[in-house]
Amino acid sequence: MQSTETEDGKTVYVSKTEGDNGSKGPFLVAYESQNGDRRYGWFCTNCESFDNAMDAMGRIKCNRCENFRKPTQWDAAHE
Repeated sequence: MQSTETEDGKTVYVSKTEGDNGSKGPFLVAYESQNGDRRYGWFCTNCESFDNAMDAMGRIKCNRCENFRKPTQWDAAHE
């Protein structure tokens, strides 16, 4: 894992092996500790930001560059 600093100065650890593809680049899993016992959130590799949002269906959207991951769950009622 690679240590990275958030905008507020917190050190988090980004996994290079865990993540999902986005429309502009992968989203990688970030952890609060190097041993990976507490998840911090997602890291957008396109703009190198932690400013992401996830909805109840597992869709991730980067608030900076609008990198986007499709939902991991699907509800047919939305068709």
